[in-house]
Amino acid sequence: MAVVSWKEICLLTGLVVGCYWNSLFCGFVFDDVSAILDNKDLRPTTPLKNLFLNDFWGTPMSEERSHKSYRPLTVLTFRLNYLFSELSSSSYHLFNVVLHAVVCVLFLHFCRLLLDRSTSLIAALLFAVHPIHTEAVTGVVGRAELLSSIFLLAAFLAYTKSKGADHSIVWSPIISTVFLVAVATLCKEQGITVIGICCIYEVFVAQGFTLPMLIDTLLQVLRGKDVFPYAVLQTLLKLIVLIISTLLLVIVRVQVIQSQLPVFTRFDNPAAVSSTPTRQLTFNYLLPVNAWLLLNPSELCCDWTMGTIPLVESLLDPRNFATLVFYGLLSFLAYHSLWYSHSSAKIVMMALSLIVLPFIPASNLFFPVGFVVAERVLYVPSMGFCVLVAHGFKLLSQRGGLKKMSWLLMGVLLTTHTLKTFNRNWDWESEYTLFTSALKVNRNNAKLWNNVGHALENQNSYERALRYFLQATRVQPDDIGAHMNVGRTYKNLNRSREAEEAYLIAKSLMPQIIPGKKYATRVAPNHLNVYINLANLIRANDSRLEEADQLYRQAISMRPDFKQAYISRGELLLKMNKPSEAKDAYLRALELDHTNADLWYNLAIVNIEMKDPSEALRNFNRALDLNPRHKLALFNSALLMQESGEAKFRPEANRRFLTYVKEEPDDANGYFNLGMLAMDANENEEAEHWMREAIRLQPGFRSALFNLALLYSQSQRELDALPVLEELLRYHPEHVKGLILKGDILMNHRKDTLGAKACFERILNMDPSNVQAKHNLCVVYFEERELQRAERCLVETLAMAPHEEYIRRHLTIVRNKMAAMSAAGQPIVQTEGDSVADKRQEQHQQGKKEEEEGQGVASGTGEGARKEKNLRKSSPTDSVSGQGHGQSKKLDAGQHDKRTNSKSTKEIKDIEKKRAAALKRLEEIERILSSD
Repeated sequence: MAVVSWKEICLLTGLVVGCYWNSLFCGFVFDDVSAILDNKDLRPTTPLKNLFLNDFWGTPMSEERSHKSYRPLTVLTFRLNYLFSELSSSSYHLFNVVLHAVVCVLFLHFCRLLLDRSTSLIAALLFAVHPIHTEAVTGVVGRAELLSSIFLLAAFLAYTKSKGADHSIVWSPIISTVFLVAVATLCKEQGITVIGICCIYEVFVAQGFTLPMLIDTLLQVLRGKDVFPYAVLQTLLKLIVLIISTLLLVIVRVQVIQSQLPVFTRFDNPAAVSSTPTRQLTFNYLLPVNAWLLLNPSELCCDWTMGTIPLVESLLDPRNFATLVFYGLLSFLAYHSLWYSHSSAKIVMMALSLIVLPFIPASNLFFPVGFVVAERVLYVPSMGFCVLVAHGFKLLSQRGGLKKMSWLLMGVLLTTHTLKTFNRNWDWESEYTLFTSALKVNRNNAKLWNNVGHALENQNSYERALRYFLQATRVQPDDIGAHMNVGRTYKNLNRSREAEEAYLIAKSLMPQIIPGKKYATRVAPNHLNVYINLANLIRANDSRLEEADQLYRQAISMRPDFKQAYISRGELLLKMNKPSEAKDAYLRALELDHTNADLWYNLAIVNIEMKDPSEALRNFNRALDLNPRHKLALFNSALLMQESGEAKFRPEANRRFLTYVKEEPDDANGYFNLGMLAMDANENEEAEHWMREAIRLQPGFRSALFNLALLYSQSQRELDALPVLEELLRYHPEHVKGLILKGDILMNHRKDTLGAKACFERILNMDPSNVQAKHNLCVVYFEERELQRAERCLVETLAMAPHEEYIRRHLTIVRNKMAAMSAAGQPIVQTEGDSVADKRQEQHQQGKKEEEEGQGVASGTGEGARKEKNLRKSSPTDSVSGQGHGQSKKLDAGQHDKRTNSKSTKEIKDIEKKRAAALKRLEEIERILSSD
């Protein structure tokens, strides 16, 4: 093997970086979303063993919806990326660029086995810049191709060292080859095809056989005229070892997929479900289509499914001519390489083996795959193509008259490919740029229209998204996913009637149940989401809850392992006030997926509805064990701990709220609850900080404003509370407790009885039955020495709340005061001047009286004042089940400003303490009045 110099390595690496540096600015697009963003196997909290139990997308291999793509080592590299940079797309793209550079260097080593120094370098340079590789390099999921190619080339290079100087077998390289083949296969399935490349190399290159020589040798042995030469026996032994290792790998692979092929629909690969001869004609026509992409990569497209390539339905279709030409050229090259023993024949033979063998698993010729054409699967076949081009260039350049022309053409080719690759990378910047660029090439693929719609939908541009979804239904009228996308977009636009019509169209396109045939094998699992989406839509109408439940049950009957149907039905059953049945639904879903943090979270919500907070907390903790950053579980478990009133839970609740605000730094509710915890712990400065932060993020945050005012009031900073209350009442002018607290401060600290009276009267205008406001108004009358009016007011208040002892005691105090004044001959009804004089004469005593009475007034302002955030449910909403992503979205079904009606044990104790304090203050008032 010729040595590869450092200059050549630097040249290749520099060229790769020059072509692909702009890929670092691209995000996660297309399949990256499922493989990276939605794949829980990347998270450190997921056990490593799950990588070997799940497919490439994080779905258990045992499930029917699994794509059966088993690539655990590739997922492991994604996990390493996540460990160092989490979801920073730049690091993932950088890793891919580095891997592509490594492949280029290994490919140069491969070429040196066959070609001279300059020709092999040209082949490697052409491979480095070929535009067909952008999907494999710039698309993060293309890493499977890169890793598999590295170990494929390494396995082949190791095998070339299995022949000793004395023509004996060297076993260590063969063992290394088998190991590297296994590793390549664990990166992507096509890695196993290197065994065939090694076999071809051994027979036709290392041993120098041609097909006629093999046939002649075999005939001689069969006729008994000769025996196998020792070299042939050695070759057979090596081939047997390779073939047995291949069979073992195949057996293991079949066991991994549990002898089941993945479920694909006619939308993924229309020819796969077509009849003879359409299926055969179309699949064979795809071979020249792929060859043309290698030869002329001018029009590249990220998705070639659905109607991209119309079916070849007749022998008279002119496209069959392209198929014949392709097979004719392939046969010519194969004949040339098999019948001749010169070096050119060996080069062509190895080039063909690199083109044909790695492509066979994706060719659709032996078993259907989930795509029509995929540019990334041409990554390894393009190596053989580059060898052929470089070899042809060498032959041309050896002719004197064409040498300069051939070098000029090669320079132009490398330059144009470099520019094309660089510009193509920008198409992968975002999903919108990727799919709009694809539509320039192919406008007959409904999936592309759907995916542009999804990209616009993610930008909340629903009107524009709707136009693309509707176009998808026109391009492919029977596309179930497109109609579902239309329905979901109409729902987002609050056009429920049109949404329901679109869902019903999608439902009508579902295959009908055939007796004795398993339904799940005839439809994509995400298409069953039409029942979920339709049910989610109609259950907004309380009169149609049973109808929605029927749809959920229908989906479950079609697919008993349809986890999302159980989740959605559990949510509905909670709404129907059937918590026991909801619990059963979630438990059934957990049987299907016990590692789903959302399910444990939803079960905790059911426990809360069933008044079982301890079990709810346990299930919240299970959700957090599976996903320590589960935002809803963090928030609501902390809230549950806070509501328990137990001091032992306070540090952990604080830690969870702090984690929550790191995950959701713009959610004011997290800061507010941190403030409430600090208030519980009497850490007033910290409480003030968190409340201020909540108000900064959400101006007019009712509960934060009131509790901050209450905090100031309880900290003897009543005058600081007034501006906060003014802001509260500016946003919420009917906030009763805010008016009561403001009235209390005005009366006791500003000595503004008129302002206090206005607050209490405003409450009574809104709610004449408000006992607290009525009582406080009576106290204002008493403070103003309007004793008769105070008496009438307290009598009315007592009639409203006859069992409140403190009202009766106040009434007694007022009557005693009136009796004492009558006995002393003082007028009970005073003039304005008398009132002022009395206040001046008894200023010190009156101030003390106002303070005490004001404290009594304020004693009720804190009860139930703390805002309690509703426990939010991870309930499913319409699934994004268009052909682009096949993903589902979850609703964050909580609402930030609702209150629960129940009070915690701590709050009840606080209320009792406040009532006792109020009674004590009443005794003080009685003592003061008696002395007066």
